[in-house]
Amino acid sequence: MIRQPIVTVCGHVDHGKTSILDKIRGSKVAAAEAGGITQKISFTLFPAENIKKGCWLLDKHNIALKIPGFLFIDTPGHAAFTNLRKRGGSLADLAIVVIDINEGIKPQTSEVLSILKANKTPFIIALNKIDNISGWRKMNDDLKESIELQATHSKQQFEEKLYTFQAALNSYGFNSDLYFNVTDFTKKVALVPVSARTGEGIPELLMMLCGLSQKFLTDRLSLAETAKGLVLEVKQEKTTNYLEAILYDGKLKINDEIVIATFNEPIKAKVRNLEQIKPLSSQFQAVKESIAAIGLRIQLSEKADVLPGMPFQIFKNNLQEIEKEFKKELSEIIKTDSEGIIVKADSLGSLEALLTLLRQQNVSVLKAGIGKISKQDLMSGKANAEINPLNACILGFNTDLDEEAKEISKKEKDVKILVHEVVYKLIEDLNKWQEDKAREIEKAKMMSLSSVFKLQILHQYVFHNAKPAIFGVKVLGGKLKPDIHMIAKSGEKIGHVKNIQHEKASLKEAGEGMEVAISVPGVTFDRQLKDVEFLYSDMGETQFREFKKNKDVLTQSEMRVLQEIAVIKRKEKVTWGM
Repeated sequence: MIRQPIVTVCGHVDHGKTSILDKIRGSKVAAAEAGGITQKISFTLFPAENIKKGCWLLDKHNIALKIPGFLFIDTPGHAAFTNLRKRGGSLADLAIVVIDINEGIKPQTSEVLSILKANKTPFIIALNKIDNISGWRKMNDDLKESIELQATHSKQQFEEKLYTFQAALNSYGFNSDLYFNVTDFTKKVALVPVSARTGEGIPELLMMLCGLSQKFLTDRLSLAETAKGLVLEVKQEKTTNYLEAILYDGKLKINDEIVIATFNEPIKAKVRNLEQIKPLSSQFQAVKESIAAIGLRIQLSEKADVLPGMPFQIFKNNLQEIEKEFKKELSEIIKTDSEGIIVKADSLGSLEALLTLLRQQNVSVLKAGIGKISKQDLMSGKANAEINPLNACILGFNTDLDEEAKEISKKEKDVKILVHEVVYKLIEDLNKWQEDKAREIEKAKMMSLSSVFKLQILHQYVFHNAKPAIFGVKVLGGKLKPDIHMIAKSGEKIGHVKNIQHEKASLKEAGEGMEVAISVPGVTFDRQLKDVEFLYSDMGETQFREFKKNKDVLTQSEMRVLQEIAVIKRKEKVTWGM
């Protein structure tokens, strides 16, 4: 006995993932229901009899239908759903990557391709929105013939977009061709042009799914005895908690005991109520037994703290064996490093998707988990800041901070928290933050050795004339710090700043625009500074060249001061230059 292949539908936002599924569902249900299927649902059961009705090409190409149907998984959370995992690989037997032929590979498409490649999931590409090509008309029910019969300018536009897309896909390591030109589907990705609006290409898409499933997936589709599944979501209706899940192998019935994985001890509970998804519908119906592959709602006999994305399987007095299997599976998914950032996600699939893409970016991860960002995560982030400030960051994919963490985060400035529901945007934000942080660290390192500043002497505020001279200055640029030697605009060396005071309080530094008093040992104001208007930080050539090399970490005012210092040094016949 073989089960339905599980097909995930994924791609960039607005490229038509759900529209294609709506077209498949809507064209095969009663007229009264067709217009109502507009919401995004997690899964759609598409039985064999509906495939036969909607795909006349099976008869034309003498393809005998052997599979009992398809279980489609829509992917509103693209990376997370694309990355649904079961023991030994991807939950999906096949994937349809939906791409707008007029827009090509977008960031979320790139993300999806990376996940599919990492999971070795076979896929076909639906090149959607061919009806938006100028002058395109459906010329024939057969897509291949329709393409050939297009007007010259439409066909030329189509071919240009196709070749551009194929070149882009090749850069990801995938060779591709139109489905009717592919002779070896193990070496080339099949491209099926479609229109979710008109339905053109949908029969060809179904034919490809049937053909590939029956040719390459027969062994994988054999139904095992042990019921195994994956929790998609934990939901609540009024006072009832239930699991929305996919049963991907075996049979499950009411009163069966199942074991659900956690990060600690697995949960064992009895199936109290069982509902399965109706064919071509978002509605569920009560059943006594379900056979894979199917979408389920499971009510357990007791309330359990179940996490989304976790695997489960039927209990047959083999708890230790199941626990060992779950531990191995989770250890393979959540691989962490000895140091790195902290990541949280809303489900196991989301978490693994994020970890996979971070590894591809060579980002180290110290700690990873499911759920909201907590106080403990912030404490771990603070510890990271002391070891390596570049790792003082917490990423939240499809999740946020809990209430306690929100309060702490208002005062905690050492830890950067980045949350987003799109993985590539989250990683972009991380890269930018780390780049900015690295510049900040480099600047602090340079500034600890020296400083860049320009001071205007406030001659009306001379508090002590000699040894030390104590007088007022205004910081015109950069930051004034103690122990930095100074020069006048003439190049004359003026001694060093010993103390900085503002309103009788000592300061460690004074920023641009501040007026402060400074003490300079060994200097007599009337003799050395009476006719001096500006003072600058002095530095050696090595320090100057270090600042010049890392000038991108300096502010505009610091750059202006550095240029003035360079002019002063040139007057001294020192060969410095900007």
